[in-house]
Amino acid sequence: MNTLKINTARLILMFLGVFTWSSHAQNSSKKTNIVFIVCDDLGYGDVQSLAPETSKIKTPHIDQLTKEGMTFTDAHSGSSVCTPTRYGIMTGRYSWRTKLQSGVVQGFAPNLIAEDRPTIANFLRDQGYHTAIIGKWHLNFQYLDSVSNTPIAKKSKNHLPPVGSTIPDGPIHRGFDYYHGFHHAKDMKAVIVNDKVVLYDDEINMLPRLTHESVEYINQQAKNKDGKPFFLYVPLGSPHTPIVPSKEWQGKSGLGDYADFVMQTDATVGAITEALKTNGLSENTLVIFTSDNGTSKAANIPDLEKKGHIVSAGYRGSKSDLWDGGHRIPFIVKWPNKVKPNTTSDQLICLTDIFATFSEISDVAVPSKSGEDSVSFLPALHGEDINSTRAGVIHHSISGHFAYRLGKWKLLLAKGSGGWSSPREREASDMPIAQLYDMENDPAETENLYEKRPEIAEQLLKQLELDIKTGRSTKGEFAENDVDKIILWKTRANKNKKKSKKKN
Repeated sequence: MNTLKINTARLILMFLGVFTWSSHAQNSSKKTNIVFIVCDDLGYGDVQSLAPETSKIKTPHIDQLTKEGMTFTDAHSGSSVCTPTRYGIMTGRYSWRTKLQSGVVQGFAPNLIAEDRPTIANFLRDQGYHTAIIGKWHLNFQYLDSVSNTPIAKKSKNHLPPVGSTIPDGPIHRGFDYYHGFHHAKDMKAVIVNDKVVLYDDEINMLPRLTHESVEYINQQAKNKDGKPFFLYVPLGSPHTPIVPSKEWQGKSGLGDYADFVMQTDATVGAITEALKTNGLSENTLVIFTSDNGTSKAANIPDLEKKGHIVSAGYRGSKSDLWDGGHRIPFIVKWPNKVKPNTTSDQLICLTDIFATFSEISDVAVPSKSGEDSVSFLPALHGEDINSTRAGVIHHSISGHFAYRLGKWKLLLAKGSGGWSSPREREASDMPIAQLYDMENDPAETENLYEKRPEIAEQLLKQLELDIKTGRSTKGEFAENDVDKIILWKTRANKNKKKSKKKN
């Protein structure tokens, strides 16, 4: 009888041991949730913790992320304007490899992302994630009439898609399980859920709407019993125009509407991180916070500067420009037990790198013929050097001008800003055809070394040409650009066009 009791006890202990190990294994192998917040037109200097001496806007919730995570001080958007950057985020590929060679899309047109091109959304969905986008798409899609099922044409600049119209090629057709938001700033009133325009609402209500929907999505995912991880992509429409802070935020900053709107945007970040905490999801969620490009002129930059606030933190230029103020962006990563709190990295990264990073986190290779310009920055999150097969990072302006960053050197194939800042190309007729800066010793891009260091300029130019010609900037199989001819020297090309017109 005693022997029987002893053996029974041993079996119970063995069972408990196996159960405990199994539970531990399940917990440790549970995939990380991902929340990816992308602000619209938020400059590097708009975040107080990133530029404490020159930022006068209070951003306590974003500042808290810097305390709890890692800040990248040399992070760049794929372009200095909206659509190209978002294309790069979704595909890991520079947008100028497509038909979009300059500017942004306007809607009422086929999706810029080809139907068969892998995106971070369908990639993560294939790894078992529930995927959602709550916010701004701005990569084009069509609208179909609810009765005739035929495409609706854009009738005017402010034309809104009719309520009830459907979308055959939107986010839910590019890898997302759920979509709630709008296409872009000019048709923000048209609220879309999944593949249908459901109502019109005032623009001032959009940021509160996105905040509410993001929190509700997190609450819902916390209740799910299936154990699926989730990917929540929150591309906010703020503080982009229309600059419409809610009544409770109006006048809060003492610096004007733009600063009020930045503060309200910061509160949205706080609401999302608080929802994760309340639901016990913080410890197993990777949070990335960033912006799509620098601050817009619509923020009234000179007025903010008079009040002591420098939107680009001393970097030259702003949204639309080739100078760093156009595309050097806030980039903060919080990942409990994986990323050391209150740390920084000065390694060079680009928003096209999101795809390869998610791939390495998932331990699943980037699909064939995708992520051509994407390098994983996961090693940097562990305090290690990024193992890059890419020589450098390519910058692109609103007018399609190119720049190349390699190490400390930056080559700009433009005489001026390449964007809205002065001097524009037509104002820089007496300046050198290109610019070269030592970003280590001259981060404000004040001394053009193009004519003094021609050998450096030539080295960067050759690498840029190679990255364009081979259809990718990373190591891998040859890839093709979507267009046969990509014009490298925009200023020269424009000059030739003008000469040709005069002759004709």
